[in-house]
Amino acid sequence: MLGTKQLDVFMATFKPLLDEELRAQVEKLEAPKVIKQAMNYSLEAGGKRIRPLLLFATLDAFNVNPANGLLPAAAVEMIHTYSLIHDDLPSMDDDDLRRGKPTNHKVFGEAYAILAGDALLTYSFQLIGEMERGTASDETKLKLILEMAKAAGAEGMVGGQVADMDGENKQLALEEVEYIHIHKTGKLLAFCVIAGALMAEAEKEQIDLLAAFAHHLGLAFQIRDDILDVEGSEELIGKPVGSDKVNQKSTYPFLLTIEGAKRALNQHIELAKESLRKTNLQAQLLFEITDLIAFRNH
Repeated sequence: MLGTKQLDVFMATFKPLLDEELRAQVEKLEAPKVIKQAMNYSLEAGGKRIRPLLLFATLDAFNVNPANGLLPAAAVEMIHTYSLIHDDLPSMDDDDLRRGKPTNHKVFGEAYAILAGDALLTYSFQLIGEMERGTASDETKLKLILEMAKAAGAEGMVGGQVADMDGENKQLALEEVEYIHIHKTGKLLAFCVIAGALMAEAEKEQIDLLAAFAHHLGLAFQIRDDILDVEGSEELIGKPVGSDKVNQKSTYPFLLTIEGAKRALNQHIELAKESLRKTNLQAQLLFEITDLIAFRNH
């Protein structure tokens, strides 16, 4: 199951809107042409856009117009894209392909790739600040900036990436691998759900339940990535498979076997759905995105 008609229609509506928003936001920058080209090159590589879709679907669950979330969704996608550009650098993962295309540094050189990532990261916060008052109050914008900074920085994605690099060529315990997954991937995914709830001015109890949902969803997302690195298709994924084994990374399949990893994936998917049910929201799209993450092939 890779989506339903309702989710397919939703994605067909909001992914193009997001893509156009990303292009427009970069185009309006008064900046050197080469840096805008480098930023756009990786933004336009596409991808699943799971993070923005989670934000849109959360707003939809609260009966808020998902289009109100275009700027924070673009901000999240810029942060995610910056992290991929930097992850691919020779000093990091040293990857030549990303989403089936040469990585940013292979096209623009390392210096421009680094600067393109820097520009995307800083611009993401500017986008939140530029949200119109009709879509978010000043107080809500401040909360969004705070939560996004925590999710992306040393307490979140960056900290997870450091732990991931430090864990190479070592045998990690399951708790250490889980820390990496929660921080490297899960925190930014969780931000998207929490951001939608903050924009909808949700009650604390609902925000806490959605945070629990997003926690398990983020773990499931990364476990599925680990599984795909073992048995996925390079053509579908758009980059070489087997890199975790080459880099001697401790992953769920390595620690639990491939079957154990699949059981862990199913457990986190069910726990995510359980938390989502408790919100009593009309969250069909969030349920469908959860299944999309569980069964995706790239």
